[in-house]
Amino acid sequence: MKYYVTTQGDMWDGIAQDQMGSTDHTGLLMRANMRYALLGTYLFPAGVKLTIPDVPQRASGGLPPWKQVSR
Repeated sequence: MKYYVTTQGDMWDGIAQDQMGSTDHTGLLMRANMRYALLGTYLFPAGVKLTIPDVPQRASGGLPPWKQVSR
């Protein structure tokens, strides 16, 4: 787990993309920082310290089985 200190104008989805690799992790980021999510924070001021949770790894390590090519 790591931390991120916001800059003026940061938003949940942008932080998820930049710090976690995908906007798909926005919900995970918000759950890890419930205090700000419950306050309805969408646009962050500078200086807010957020917890960046670990991103779960996919079991297959890549594509889903039906998209994998046999060699």
